[in-house]
Amino acid sequence: MAGIIAEYNPFHRGHRWQIQTLRRLLGADAAVVAVMSGNFVQRGDFAVLEKRARAECALLGGADLVLELPSPWSAATAERFAQGGVALLAATGVVTHLAFGCETGDLGPLAAAARCLENPGWEEAARRHLAAGVTFAAARQAAVRDLAGEGAAACLSRPNDILAVEYLRAAARQGAALQPLALPRVGAPHDSGDLGPYPSASAIRGRLLAGESWRELLPEETAQVLDREMAAGRAPASLKNCERAVLARLRSMAEEDFRPYDGGGEGLYHRFYGAVQSCTRLEDILAGVKTKRYPLARIRRLLLHSCLGLVPASQGQTPPYLRVLGANDRGRALLGEMRKKAALPVVTKPAAARRLGAEARDLLAREAVWTDLYTLSWPDLDQAKPGLEYTAGPVMR
Repeated sequence: MAGIIAEYNPFHRGHRWQIQTLRRLLGADAAVVAVMSGNFVQRGDFAVLEKRARAECALLGGADLVLELPSPWSAATAERFAQGGVALLAATGVVTHLAFGCETGDLGPLAAAARCLENPGWEEAARRHLAAGVTFAAARQAAVRDLAGEGAAACLSRPNDILAVEYLRAAARQGAALQPLALPRVGAPHDSGDLGPYPSASAIRGRLLAGESWRELLPEETAQVLDREMAAGRAPASLKNCERAVLARLRSMAEEDFRPYDGGGEGLYHRFYGAVQSCTRLEDILAGVKTKRYPLARIRRLLLHSCLGLVPASQGQTPPYLRVLGANDRGRALLGEMRKKAALPVVTKPAAARRLGAEARDLLAREAVWTDLYTLSWPDLDQAKPGLEYTAGPVMR
């Protein structure tokens, strides 16, 4: 049984190819469990489609069961994203393989990079390179090159390879009994604008948000869900749609209020606060803070976390429940098996929260608030009624 950690923002042909390839490798009857980001994604942004609609697209594209990766892990660094996703797949008690797409398509150098980064010696090597004035990412890659060779180091220069390395590190740290399965990424590179047979999610989002043609870029099932959500005024969601509300929140915060959301302890929040006090557009704040040392994704996460009051997961922290976003017939059979084998409580209905521990109840309550804020990013504000987390159940197909 295969597990995938994904954003599906939106679900596209490359995602469908990955699921089809898994079944060619593991057998036509192999079940596929996806741990999917909730309404907020790793790059520090709102997902273009609400999480249950994206779960529906995944089910239509071949997944059997979709579980939510809660916001403190989904809107976080690659390390924390992997930390939460691996923990949830392992906690199901039924997933045997951890599948991921990557540029190299080769487990060998990925595993070598992961082993190197689990050896404390790389940190000393990285400090020597940092002293030369390079970014942390460049220093880490140089340290791995020194200790494990060029093949391992090259994996830290490509975004999907970086995630794959973090999956392997998380599995090792957690002692997760998941067999890694590296699949080559097909089609356009991550964040590429190429519109070939397998366009990237970023290219598709760009078309959606610009109001340009997008339908020919997606599987027909995803396109139909998007058509429905757009007709209902619920898509595409965009941070731009609630820009004034976000600016109002940021301007109401004192400088020290940003500290918990800094994410690196380097004082970036001082620079961010200065931009908030001098800029009138979110894009200007991001541009004003971005430097070679502070990449855009990190700054976007600081902005998102500050806006939501969302403190990202800490090292070693893992989600306290398995929340179901959607399932088909095979997925429902898996849920029956998970209720006997899972290491965490399985949540399908909000009412179940009353039976959970304090940590889980608190996180579910915070997700409800974050979802209410997320809906303010929908094109039609009349659709953004509070309480969606308590009224919308999983998608069952």
